[in-house]
Amino acid sequence: MEIGQKVRFLNEVGGGVISGFQGKDIVLVEDEDGFDIPMLRSQVVVIETNANNFERPNPGQRQQQREAQKPKAAPEYGSKPATQQPTADSTAPRRRYLNDDEDYDPADRPVTFRPKPVERKGGDLLNVMLAFIPENVRELTSTRFESYLINDSNYYLSVMMATAEGAAWHLRWQTTMEPNTKTLIESFDRSELNSLERIAVQVVAWKQDKPFMLKQPIGVELRLDMVKFYKLHVFQTTPFFHEPALLYDLVRDDHPVRKVFAEATDLVEEVDTQQQEAQIEEAPQLEEPAAAPQLTREQERQALKDAKRALKAQQQAEAARQLAAKMAEAPREHQLSKPNHHSGEDVVEVDLHITALLDNTAGLSNSVLLNTQLTEFRIVMERYKAKKGQRIVFIHGKGDGVLRDAILKELHQRYRHCTAQDASFREYGYGATMVTIH
Repeated sequence: MEIGQKVRFLNEVGGGVISGFQGKDIVLVEDEDGFDIPMLRSQVVVIETNANNFERPNPGQRQQQREAQKPKAAPEYGSKPATQQPTADSTAPRRRYLNDDEDYDPADRPVTFRPKPVERKGGDLLNVMLAFIPENVRELTSTRFESYLINDSNYYLSVMMATAEGAAWHLRWQTTMEPNTKTLIESFDRSELNSLERIAVQVVAWKQDKPFMLKQPIGVELRLDMVKFYKLHVFQTTPFFHEPALLYDLVRDDHPVRKVFAEATDLVEEVDTQQQEAQIEEAPQLEEPAAAPQLTREQERQALKDAKRALKAQQQAEAARQLAAKMAEAPREHQLSKPNHHSGEDVVEVDLHITALLDNTAGLSNSVLLNTQLTEFRIVMERYKAKKGQRIVFIHGKGDGVLRDAILKELHQRYRHCTAQDASFREYGYGATMVTIH
């Protein structure tokens, strides 16, 4: 070995150029970074080079390469495989690849491919539903519930759900849903039912990697009926779940599903408007019947329908006026019952069921009936509004909650000095509201 010769390490990866010696057994090898590495002479092999300073393998290395390239004969049946003798390079560290790991399993690799959602025929109309499923449908009084959001359309949805906290709203859940899927929102018990009474859901729809019809952002406010969570028959089979579920429609065929809460003043104005329109429509026919043009059969049918509709509106308006006048002249006396054991004062019970107010409701619309019930409510409130501490229980029934909401709005607008709360469930069930005069 001489200074300047190119060498490589025998049992380690690396090599360099001989830069000096330390004693008889130590060789200093300069690597590519310029550092001198002391190595034993027995662990260093000289690499021969030609005149152009390229590496030239020695004859022994060439013979080993030829033998390694020869095809190996298959071992005979019954013979033992020859053990491979360790070579000088077999103990040197080598680079480990992913497939060299004995515990490596291709199935453990993460799945990065996700197929595109398959669109279904007729799914370009938005249909979104909110579902509630009891974990144990046979134990409705103690079981927990799971809430799901269902996207029954070919659109991706960005969804936000919030619950009411007084006059403000609290964000409860948000996500992005793929087309034609359902997503678990949360699991809750009965103690959280009251916080879910008023729910607001906002939806934005779009499609990925393809053109689509633009959908307007939709916001829906929903009021849950807590009584339904105690009734077994309201949980029915649906095409979305194997278990019985309670479904609420949020969006149906691109249109948000909302409940309309009518005001008494608006209903009276609507009745008057219908009566005026009916009179205007009937006036030309009464003045010049002979000069009416010849109508086709279809036009005659439509004219007959319009005349019947106008006559019905006029009859309803007249019945509402007569009823209001009659009740204003001779208001119905209400019976005092059941003393309040907490304060010692009497409680006035007022039955607002329409069957208790009217003997015959034939021909009256829902708006006239609601106005009749609100008129009875105002008469009672005007009678007792100056009597502080008086408690009045208005029995309105459960129904759809329209009358109850109208009563609460009347209290907020006209009788702000009064407070309202649900009456005793044990005595009145879920269909009564108690008002306290302050």
